[in-house]
Amino acid sequence: MDLHLLVDNLTNPALLFFFLGILAVQLKSDLEIPANSSKFISLYLLFSIGFKGGQELSHSPYDIEILWSLLLGIFLAVFVPLYSYFILRRRFNVANAGAIAASYGSVSAVTFVTAISFLELEQISYGGHMVAVMALMEAPSIVVGVLLIAIFDKKNGSAISLPGVLRHSMTNGSVLLILGSLVIGFLASDHQAQGIEPFTTDIFKGFLAVFLLDMGITSGAKISALVKKGWFALVFALVVPLINGCLTAVLTASFISEPGNRFLFAILAASASYIAVPAAMRLAVPQANPSLYLPMALAITFPFNITLGMPLYLYLIQTLG
Repeated sequence: MDLHLLVDNLTNPALLFFFLGILAVQLKSDLEIPANSSKFISLYLLFSIGFKGGQELSHSPYDIEILWSLLLGIFLAVFVPLYSYFILRRRFNVANAGAIAASYGSVSAVTFVTAISFLELEQISYGGHMVAVMALMEAPSIVVGVLLIAIFDKKNGSAISLPGVLRHSMTNGSVLLILGSLVIGFLASDHQAQGIEPFTTDIFKGFLAVFLLDMGITSGAKISALVKKGWFALVFALVVPLINGCLTAVLTASFISEPGNRFLFAILAASASYIAVPAAMRLAVPQANPSLYLPMALAITFPFNITLGMPLYLYLIQTLG
């Protein structure tokens, strides 16, 4: 791997704040971000990315690659939970396997936001339509996970309301905000967008750093609970995202030209949801254990992707053309 990519990423102030959050937990510090502030910052990040993505999309030429990108996003959101479920069933019951599979088929908006910051650091452009791809990948994996549980769980499967889960996943706040911001950014003129640029652009990295500090605190608190679950969960949370990200980084070369878009696809394939999916699973499958799927995604997969995963995927893309 090109060491400058790794060094650039690991010395990124936003990422260092993430490590500071983990350190604070290990030192048993009382450092914390108030829950209301954390929620506001996460909403701001989604709004900013959605709006800027809409602006980029309004200046992008419309071609077949955008359609292929949307279809690929939906395919990944369906295929990843399908194959993950049957791997997970080797060690977990139906409900837990379905919930974890849905988490790894869905995407992490925060990982996506951090990846965009990494691209900006490396001065690599990306298409605004990738924001729409990210939003479209939230719901299908939730539906697939719930369907798998309904099919294979003889005891509780019949009690699951698929229409209710589908409606909840489509009206999820993060999905609604980023898609709405994308449309608003697309409709806004350059002059109108300039009026809020200090809010959408200038303060973005500062808010991202504070949010990653909060993510570090949350991740650090959940690592010990996951370690107690055994080696299988730890290995899955590292190996499956790594395979997904690397394969996507390589295979997208045949029909996606922009390195930045290929990189974002790799991140989307490798990331795991720890916001939308847990909310949906608590509603649809209360018997699934959140102390499994939540720390796997947040305490293992998320840190791996934003530290080592991003420079690795970009290196593969740049090396293999």
